[in-house]
Amino acid sequence: MEYSMSLLLLVVIGCCACRPAMAQVPIPSRTDGFVYGGKPPALGKTVVLEAYFDPVCPDSRDAWPDLKKAVQHYASMVTVVVHLFPLPYHSNAFISCRSIHAVNKINPSFVYPLLEKFFKYQEGYYNQPTYGKTRATVVAEVTNNLVAPIIGEANLAAYKAGFNDSQSDQDSRISFKYGCARGVTGTPYFFVNGIPLSGDSGSPLDYNKWISLLDPLVFN
Repeated sequence: MEYSMSLLLLVVIGCCACRPAMAQVPIPSRTDGFVYGGKPPALGKTVVLEAYFDPVCPDSRDAWPDLKKAVQHYASMVTVVVHLFPLPYHSNAFISCRSIHAVNKINPSFVYPLLEKFFKYQEGYYNQPTYGKTRATVVAEVTNNLVAPIIGEANLAAYKAGFNDSQSDQDSRISFKYGCARGVTGTPYFFVNGIPLSGDSGSPLDYNKWISLLDPLVFN
């Protein structure tokens, strides 16, 4: 009996030693994500659709127009929250996400115009076109070509300060870690009322697909 208890104790200790440590995801001061239209969802009152996008991902770009059209179709009955998820194999993904967090600090109404600007001109920020450029050069191009036309010259100093401070860096990291903690493996990635659409991970959904998915939920 004593031998058996000792053996069991060794097994338990071994299991505990081998168990991987689960790191706590940093808790942000505000819920992660950007609500389309700016009005936070009333819990239990609307269908909540969460989308994980990388601003320089072509599949994210292709997913947005039909998703946006579907949301506009349902008006206040569906709420969309976009989370930024900078894919590590896209060289400028973190820069783009940090830019969006920085403009959000100035005025949340700048977020979606800048996201759509990244989608429109993202090919200029793919890995190959920027391979020979320094990070500082890419940041300057993003600032002058994408950010400035949206926020205006008067806000550029505040934007640059916000882009370079630790908060936009931390916000971008939390967005990525939050996605990883929820099992996000690529972009676009969708959740509807907290349930992942895992079968459609990494692929855009067309308008008709969204309607067929959301109609039964909206009118239930």
